[in-house]
Amino acid sequence: MSFLFGSRSSKTFKPKKNIPEGSHQYELLKHAEATLGSGNLRMAVMLPDGEDLNEWVAVNTVDFFNQINMLYGTITDFCTEESCPLMSAGPKYEYHWADGTNIKKPIKCSAPKYIDYLMTWVQDQLDDETLFPSKIGVPFPKNFMSVAKTILKRLFRVYAHIYHQHFDSVMQLQEEAHLNTSFKHFIFFVQEFNLIDRKELAPLQELIEKLTSKDR
Repeated sequence: MSFLFGSRSSKTFKPKKNIPEGSHQYELLKHAEATLGSGNLRMAVMLPDGEDLNEWVAVNTVDFFNQINMLYGTITDFCTEESCPLMSAGPKYEYHWADGTNIKKPIKCSAPKYIDYLMTWVQDQLDDETLFPSKIGVPFPKNFMSVAKTILKRLFRVYAHIYHQHFDSVMQLQEEAHLNTSFKHFIFFVQEFNLIDRKELAPLQELIEKLTSKDR
């Protein structure tokens, strides 16, 4: 979770999305942070007793957005139009951007442009109170889980790009432990609730097996 990064003054790529203090979702986030502190990530991602699955997925989705925001923020100087003219995750995987609203037909673009589109799009979803209600008693929409799955599927692509194209920079910055812990937490979470199709995870399949094999 975001607390892994302590109070280091790292720039974020987009403004951090805050969960209102005192809200039930804030309590859930605190619960998640406390369980994560125990070091058992498999346990930490499980739905707490008596809690609503949609709310748990919402809180964690916001938190993953903040984590990836921070991780990508540390390497933006290395991810440029010149270094990354395509949004790729290794030689076999290339992503084209479409959001179904402003850009209906997938477009080929550089990685920084793609990630900017992606993070802005995620931010818009998280800020939409009809999709991510922050007030107690306001129900989640019927399509919430499919929206959350699309967000997580797209956030995965940022991890995949960082690992494939910028891991050297991550190591130079001594951020690999943060990246690995964040990604492992993300993978355990999406596996726990079947939120991303296995084929979407293919660009990092070997890494996923390596990171999760010790915890089976």
